[in-house]
Amino acid sequence: MSTTFERVPSLEHRASDDVLVGTRLAGRRKPGQWLAAAVVLVVAAGVLASVFTNPHFQWDVVRYFLFRPSIMRGLLTTVWLTAAVVVSGYVLGIVVAVMRISRNPVLSGVSFVFVWFFRSVPPLVQLLLWYNLSSLYPSIPLGFTTIHTAHLFSGLMAAYIGLTIDVAAFSAEIVRGGLLSVDHGQTEAAKSLGLGRSRIFWRIVLPQAMPAIIPASGNMVIGMLKATSIISVLAVHDLLYSVQLIYTQNYLIIPLLLVATTWYVILTTLLSIGQFYIERHYARGRGTPATGGEWGRIVWQGVSRGLRIRPRRAAAQA
Repeated sequence: MSTTFERVPSLEHRASDDVLVGTRLAGRRKPGQWLAAAVVLVVAAGVLASVFTNPHFQWDVVRYFLFRPSIMRGLLTTVWLTAAVVVSGYVLGIVVAVMRISRNPVLSGVSFVFVWFFRSVPPLVQLLLWYNLSSLYPSIPLGFTTIHTAHLFSGLMAAYIGLTIDVAAFSAEIVRGGLLSVDHGQTEAAKSLGLGRSRIFWRIVLPQAMPAIIPASGNMVIGMLKATSIISVLAVHDLLYSVQLIYTQNYLIIPLLLVATTWYVILTTLLSIGQFYIERHYARGRGTPATGGEWGRIVWQGVSRGLRIRPRRAAAQA
């Protein structure tokens, strides 16, 4: 008993980007792509060379101020304010998202107005309004006591409240979209097992919605890290304001702005790495990109479909 392979000619016509050579697929040569890649590399190398060899950037000044104590204190303020705003904003955003998808018209209407209004007002305007709240409400009576707002909203407190509400408005829509992506049958199945509403939400619905929530949330966290720079208008000693205090004294504007840029790039890179691992964690079981061995099996399956493997008797062929 011998086995022969019969080639299907139509496979060669179907392969627009690949040519069947023997028993393996070989990619077509694409000189245009290689030429474009070479041009991009040459341009990128020229830009990098000009940046690092241009004396006007004053990289020695950048290295000197990069780890100065005042810069590090501003960096610490930026980091912890970003973390506090994101955590509290997302907690509030989850509550608003649940209210938005609620069947109660009052809860749904209030959450809609909240999202509509605070997404419409720029963050800088919100910060200025909270900072000057004492002009509208000099005091807030609470029955047993009275709060004087003139001493309540400092620049840092106004920045925290304004940015938290801004994050809550945007994250509510991100969370709502992720929750709506979960099949309603999951909730019905959990109810049939006797699980409570809160347990269904936190243990069944939210974990399945995370793969849809994480990418947009990662972009928002990175955007909020950079948006904290606007609190410098309130004289809060964040990273940018610390840099501004220095270059108003020595007039080294470009090098000190490069110091702030360097730290923002480092922080956003770390956040991007964290986002990658979180996405990979929640993508388990939902289909991940094929590895090298999996691609080999995929290619062989395509070849085996094109080559109709038919065992035949050699004697019959004779």
